[in-house]
Amino acid sequence: MRAGHRGTGPGAITPDGCAVELYARLPVREEPDVVAAAVPQGARILELGCGVGRVTRPLLERGFAVTAVDESPEMLARVRGARTICAPIEELDLGETFDAVLLASFLVHAGDAEVRRALLRTCVRHLAPGGRVLIQREGADWHTNVPRERVDPSGCTVRIVSAEPVGDGVNSVHAEYAFPDATWTHTFLTRPLTKEQFEEALAEAGLRVDEYLTEDGVWVRAVRAE
Repeated sequence: MRAGHRGTGPGAITPDGCAVELYARLPVREEPDVVAAAVPQGARILELGCGVGRVTRPLLERGFAVTAVDESPEMLARVRGARTICAPIEELDLGETFDAVLLASFLVHAGDAEVRRALLRTCVRHLAPGGRVLIQREGADWHTNVPRERVDPSGCTVRIVSAEPVGDGVNSVHAEYAFPDATWTHTFLTRPLTKEQFEEALAEAGLRVDEYLTEDGVWVRAVRAE
């Protein structure tokens, strides 16, 4: 288990505290539509942190060639139709490049700044000339609008219970996911980043913002800063 991360509930729990059975139940949201609109048709996509393939599957259905990466073999066992690779993202070096690299699930907000740097280096290392990196950021009020909850189409009540500072600009976030027949919890470390801090992190990795893809600034397309 990664330091500061833990999870509870039925089934396997990944090193960062995610529950495999939970993610197998959650529906896909806007992610495939955002990705499909931001990369060329038929692009080769490297999906970092694919989980059970909630986004992988719709991308495959849209005609993209997806290489799906996750450090959890239990997560990857749920992925169908894509080439899969089991490895920590920050250590990944496939020796090949892709038209697009997808870093979703707020991974850019890793509590450990060195891990964030390694994640972004992995993105750049696998980026073909003219390629794009698609990054999902936390919303502006993600850490301040707590507690909060929503009910998603699967019938799951998602609660962000707390976001407590633990030092060095990092918060420990506690979330609950309640279905009628099962409940999971997830506690993890995350580092809030202002727009300026986010863009500085990209610049450090040799990237720059090409476009903020959604009005809330959560989805971003980045390119090499050359």
